[in-house]
Amino acid sequence: MPRNSPPGTADIGALERKATQLRRHMLTMARGQGQGYIGQGLGIADALAALYFHELRYDPHNLAWPDRDRFLLSTGHYSIALWAALTEAGIIPVEELVTYGADNSRLEMSTLDTTPGVEMIGGSLGHGLGQGVGQALGLRVDRSDARVFVELSDGEMQEGSTWEAAMSASHFKLDGLVALIDCNGIQADGPVVLDMEPVAGKWRAFGWETFEIDGNDMTAVVGALASARQRNGKPKAIVLRTLPGKGVPRIESSEKSHFFRIDVAQWGGIIAEFEKSAGAGP
Repeated sequence: MPRNSPPGTADIGALERKATQLRRHMLTMARGQGQGYIGQGLGIADALAALYFHELRYDPHNLAWPDRDRFLLSTGHYSIALWAALTEAGIIPVEELVTYGADNSRLEMSTLDTTPGVEMIGGSLGHGLGQGVGQALGLRVDRSDARVFVELSDGEMQEGSTWEAAMSASHFKLDGLVALIDCNGIQADGPVVLDMEPVAGKWRAFGWETFEIDGNDMTAVVGALASARQRNGKPKAIVLRTLPGKGVPRIESSEKSHFFRIDVAQWGGIIAEFEKSAGAGP
């Protein structure tokens, strides 16, 4: 059956457990090849858990359902987090997770639309918000009340096309469009190259109703998503302050958590760290 929207009262504890399970799935994937974009995935897990298991309206048995909400992962290299969410939603078999990043796998390290549940191809940054604007306009023409959620990153805000799309969304009063801006402070080689602060202030200046929260606080995430349901003529921006590698101290403290690679034999220690942090280990 489709998930209906708007949802009722959130079970914060259940959503936190979902986020933990998403992180567990991601570690399974990264262990398979000994590498992956695990830092970003672990950081964004709380937002994806809140989306897929509380906020989004979708039907896992009919992915083309016209009335579904759309989720666009603009930072395609965050695919490890999306695969985990789609697995928990029953769309991708859990047995397939170990193929992440392998030759001929459907679970690429950057999203492709050949994978069930993917709404846009990721890879080159700066395209997601523009596609979200187009989809939101299309839904308006169809007189649909479905919403469009677009995840993008602080580094991605350095792309000029992002701001062209932001201006367009405000101009067209796309109040069914929600941007989730993952501000984790990292890019490929370390800290974000250009200072993008004040992030929330920039989105407000572009005419967006903006919320700035701790993206690893489930109560805050759920609350911001609830506030973003209001149809008041403004697109919504939720600035998520997240910690790369959340839940694994060794990755949290790494200066190179953008793409994490260690010897396959060491992943057992990484997973033990996670389980201890999650309260399920020794």
